[in-house]
Parts: sequence; structure tokens; C-alpha cells
Amino acid sequence: MGPLSARLLMQRGRPKSDRLGKIRSLDLSGLELLSEHLDPKLLCRLTQLQELDLSNNQLEVLPDNLGLSHLRVLRCANNQLGDVTALCQFPKLEELSLEGNPFLTVNDNLKVSFLLPKLRKVNGKDASSTYSQVENLNRELTSRVTAHWEKFMATLGPEEEAEKAQEDFVKSAVRDVRYGPESLSEFTQWRVRMISEELVASSRTQVHEADSPEKPPEAGAAHKPRARLAALKRPDDVPLSLSPSKRVCASPSAQVEGGPVAGSDDGQPPMKLQPLHFLQCHSKNNSPRDLETQLWACAFEPAFEEGATSQTVATCGGEAVCVIDCQTGIVLHKYKASGEEFFSVAWTALMVVTQAGHKKRWNVLAAAGLRGLVRLLHVRAGFCCGVIRAHKKAIATLCFSPAHETHLFTASYDKRIILWDIGMPNQDYEFQASQLLTLDTTSIPLRLCPVASCPDARLLAGCEGGCCCWDVRLDQPQKRRVCEVEFIFSEGSEASGRRVDGLAFVNEDVVASKGSGLGTICLWSWRQTWGGRGSQSTVAVVVLAQLQWSPTELAYFSLSTCPDKGIVLCGDEEGNVWLYDVSDILKQPPPLPAAPQAPTQILKWPQPWALGQAVTKTMVNTVVANATFTYLTALTDSNIVAIWGRL
Repeated sequence: MGPLSARLLMQRGRPKSDRLGKIRSLDLSGLELLSEHLDPKLLCRLTQLQELDLSNNQLEVLPDNLGLSHLRVLRCANNQLGDVTALCQFPKLEELSLEGNPFLTVNDNLKVSFLLPKLRKVNGKDASSTYSQVENLNRELTSRVTAHWEKFMATLGPEEEAEKAQEDFVKSAVRDVRYGPESLSEFTQWRVRMISEELVASSRTQVHEADSPEKPPEAGAAHKPRARLAALKRPDDVPLSLSPSKRVCASPSAQVEGGPVAGSDDGQPPMKLQPLHFLQCHSKNNSPRDLETQLWACAFEPAFEEGATSQTVATCGGEAVCVIDCQTGIVLHKYKASGEEFFSVAWTALMVVTQAGHKKRWNVLAAAGLRGLVRLLHVRAGFCCGVIRAHKKAIATLCFSPAHETHLFTASYDKRIILWDIGMPNQDYEFQASQLLTLDTTSIPLRLCPVASCPDARLLAGCEGGCCCWDVRLDQPQKRRVCEVEFIFSEGSEASGRRVDGLAFVNEDVVASKGSGLGTICLWSWRQTWGGRGSQSTVAVVVLAQLQWSPTELAYFSLSTCPDKGIVLCGDEEGNVWLYDVSDILKQPPPLPAAPQAPTQILKWPQPWALGQAVTKTMVNTVVANATFTYLTALTDSNIVAIWGRL
């Protein structure tokens, strides 16, 4: 489709007319229109247009000067829009459709609500339910920016140039003023910039008026109403897809933080952590009485900026996958698949190039479980953009390769591990996955762990029958491979064939692994173990240290690590979280003590209240922290997501 013409507009406009100025409704859907095809000089002749349908095209932006000041209904579904700020040119807009624009997020929906005060419906839904949320955001941001302004101005010396100082203020406000969940940071920083610039403009006006002899003295009072900074008149609804999450309250007797246990280093103060939120967001049929759904895996979303950290975590269990903001405890998104039971989730960050050549960052969440399917979820846009029929039996776990953002390992009860390339999405945002490798196992694989120092060459897996390693280099001819090496953890035949249900790298060399019934977590050296294997197919690991853990005979408590902090985490059958700071242990000169090292700290189960009584005991199946160890998420056997925060 080329540029629009007056003849086409009259053909597709209603009522039928030979004059563009009389058209009130115009359907331009499904014409494969690009943004440059929207000619403002032509469209501004539609002086009476009230309804415009631009759905099912290829628009990436809306031109700023379309001149449709009477527009009341706008449909832009199924395009490639990446920004909504141009919508402010339609001040009378009452109905808006933006569904099917994968690059728009909840932040853009909030911007829409702020920019269009007369909006009544968004994506067919009533636009009034989130009035208080947007109003509170605006009020709090205004207050914080104003306080930042007063503090900033108080530090300026009289010799500093006012204009440059005001520019510095805007930059510092955008950098330092924070409020609300991280998932809304794009919106809040956008508003902070606007508020800051309004403050600066107000200040310049006051300076100008104070310097003008013609102005009456009362003109200086303009600062008072400006402190409110054009407070939001009518913040409108945003379809946030907030799934109702059932909360359970912490018991008054909850032990907020476990102290250092006997035998630990008393000279090292324990990390200060406190329970923040307890959620029942995976309930079957949304029942508040569901304390039975088992929750299995969670993963923190990759941060959008280098050096930043994420506070958004994906959790899975039952037939649901939830995405939760750890700061607020809000369930931002919820995906349900009837008849499924999700066992594992994993994130990857893709850089997608649009048809116009623009690069877009896109975090994709993979989820899998009982049915052997991998679902690729575009979380922020709220839909499933691909399904891989990966295995005929249940998928126990999955993980993306750190070396290739599109490479995904899936491990199944069919005793196979498969490496997939999910590829990049097509113009309809659909994935076409291809199978790269099949790795055969002799027992069910439970945990996957690409080797930290060579993730594109070797893969470790904890299995029902032990710990194994495969060659996953793609430049080798065989596309189906058997285990290259099996690792054992002590001398003797009994050590071989023991279940390994916890596996993670602490750093590029040190591996943490756990088996049921041992009461310990083993720290061993990958580099020394691999370097000394020779041509053997069974190799004893080089143990660096043993960590004391629960003596339970129960299995499938997954451990995790926080490599940047040198921390190992694991739950237990009593609802506790065992926390080990192993950085000091690994610095000790050999030989290390033979006795298992006590945990740095044990976070006791806080016994939250649900259904009128305390949940005194549960099993913590998995516990994961974000990279900076500011938030810790624990998943239980009783449908409770517990979120801890570091003080």
C-alpha cells in the first residue's frame, strides 16, 4: 500500500461524500499502512472525523500533527506501535484500542491515561477502575520531585549559573527520584521529567517577573499554586491485567530474621532480611481456600539496563504463571493454561529489529510442565506468542543458554534433554523453533546448569541417577549424544547413582550440588575436577567444602546461588530458608575443615495467617534471590509465595 489519497478516503469514509470535510467515520484497517503513509496535509482535511480505524496495519508511530481535533474513537489494534505520546493531539478521545501492539507495555497504558482526560474505554474495558492508582502515582511523584527541587536549590551557591543548575536538576531528578514498582519505572521517570521541567519553567518565570519593574508585587505568589504542578484532573483506567492475589498476613509471632546459627562465624553480622509479602496467586479456580497447589520454580526478570537489577519475578505452579513486583507485592501479569501444571520458568532477553530497522528490547518468558509443551510468553503484552511441542512426557526443568539468547534447553521425564533454537519472532511476533541437539540420559534429569566458564561447550545436569555432563558444541557432527562424564561425590559404589536434585554455579569454577538424604550441600571445583578426568567416563569431584543442611529424606528441594554475592540458598521441609555466604569459606587456604560448615543464617518460616489460622509448617521447594540480593522469593508446597526484602 502506498500513500493515502483523497479518493481512497472518500471510498472508505462514512457517510458517503465527495468532500473530505463531511466524513465522520473512516476505516483504514488492513491496508498494510506504514507510518509515513499517514499524510498530515491530507488527513487534516477530515475536519469532522470522529471515528478512525487504523487496525491491522504496520504503524510504528503516529505522526504528531494529524489535525483530527474532533476524534472520539481511535482503533490502532495489531500494529507495531512503540510509543503513545502522540495521542495527546486527540484531547476529545473517548475510546481507544491498542491491543496486539507487542512493544507497548503497562507504562504506555499509564501514559495514555494521563494524556487523555476524557477517555472512557481502553481495549473495550471501562477506563475508570485505576483512577486512584494513577492519581496516587502522580501525587506522590509531584511531592517527591518538589522535595528534591527544594533540597537541590538549597545546595546551590550564589555564583552558580541558574540555567545550567536547572538543567542539572532535571537530570538528577530523573536519576534519583523513585517511586512504585520497577515495572512502572518508564512511566514514573517520564512523569518525573515532566514535573521537573514544569518546576524549572516556573522558577524561570518567577525570576523574570521578579526582575521586571512593571509587574505588581503579588506576581511573586505564582509559586504557590505551581507547587501542585498541574495535578492530574482525571487519571483514567489502564488495563493492567492485575490478577486478584489472595494475601495471607504475617503472624504476630513471626520470626522476621534468623540469627547466625551455632558454629557459624560470630564475627560476621547476619544479613538483615524481613518478610514483605505472602501471596496465594496460583489458587485453583481463584479459591482463597487453596493451600494445596504446589509451587515449583521462579526466576527474576532480566534487568532492562546494564548494571541495574530486577525486582520482578516469575513464579509457576498449578495451571498458572505469575509475574510479581517484589517491592509492592502486586501480581502484574497472570497466564493460565487449563489442564497444565507448570514446573519450570526461564527468561531470555531478545533484541528485536522492527520492519523500519528500529531495535526493541523484548524479555520473553518460557514456561513448561506436565504436558511437555514450552510456552513462550510476551509477558508485558499479555499473550502467548509461541508453543513448542518439545516432549511427549512432562518437562521437569528448562533454561536458556547464557551464550546464546535464543538457545533453550528442555529436560523431560522421557530421559532426554533437547537444545532448541527458538529463533527470532516474525512480523506477526510468532516463533518457529528448531531442534539443534538431543542429549540422552540414563535417568530423569531434574536440574540443568550450563558450565559457567564454557556455557556453549558443556552442560551439567542433576538427575535421578546422579550428576552428568554433555558436550553441547554445535560444531560437532553428532546431533544425538550420550553423557560424556558422570560425576561422583565420594569413593565407593554407593556414591554412584545417587539423586542430585540441586545444582548451580557459585562462580566460574565452584559448583554447589545437593542430593537427598545426605544432609549436606557440596561445593566442588569444576576446573580441578574436569582437568583431572583424563579419559575417564566416571570422575570423583574435587570437593572444596561441605555445607550443613537439613537431614530430611525428602527430595526435590532446589538450591540456587547469587554469584555476584557468593551466596547459596536452599529451602527445607519446615519452611525455613538456609542461607550460606560462601565467599569467605572459599578464600580459606586448603585443606578446608572436613566437618560441614554451618549456614550463615536460617530464615525461619514466619507462620503467616490464612483462613483464620496460622500456617505453622510448609515445605519451601525453591528459593531465588535477585542479582543484588535485595529481594528473595520462596515458593512453598502450600500455594504461598513468600517474598523477603533486605534491609
